Amino acid sequence: MSQFAIRILMLAMFTMALIAAPLLTPAYAAGDENPSPPASTKQDKKVKKTKKDKSSSINDDGFVNGYRAAYATVYDRNDYASAIGQLKALGHDDNAAVANLIGYSYRKLGDYKVSQIWYERALKADPDHVKTWQYYGLWQVEQGNRDQAQYHLSRIAALAGTGSEEYRSLAAALEKPPGTGLVY
Repeated sequence: MSQFAIRILMLAMFTMALIAAPLLTPAYAAGDENPSPPASTKQDKKVKKTKKDKSSSINDDGFVNGYRAAYATVYDRNDYASAIGQLKALGHDDNAAVANLIGYSYRKLGDYKVSQIWYERALKADPDHVKTWQYYGLWQVEQGNRDQAQYHLSRIAALAGTGSEEYRSLAAALEKPPGTGLVY
């Protein structure tokens, strides 16, 4: 089979996957003010039984209140360094909402390498976390990686639709000419 035919076949398969994804995957609202618990596994349960965990449970009021306080520190006070400390103290770095907000805070502080690590950790925890796809897409735009940002935009479209706030935000950033600086 020729290289051209293989490329066309791969493009067709990718397009079908993008079209089918909304039908097969439930869309969740991207608001992270109330983070969801991470999926647990047998190994997680085994660790919980054998090892005392000093951090609060994801369903615990202490965690929820701590997350909301960190959320307010980021979005109301723009105190990103303090928010990072608050979020890490929650002991739930494996939660997509927590990891995403840490990544966002590092990005706002200008530490793009560390920010990228946290965005990737968030997507590893939840590959369907729309807010992470948005923020990581904005990171890509800021780094000049417009093709990657376009891919992130297509993931948001598949997960939450083109009418979602996350889609509109990243699409608007991509419409700006390259080199316009920080977008969000």
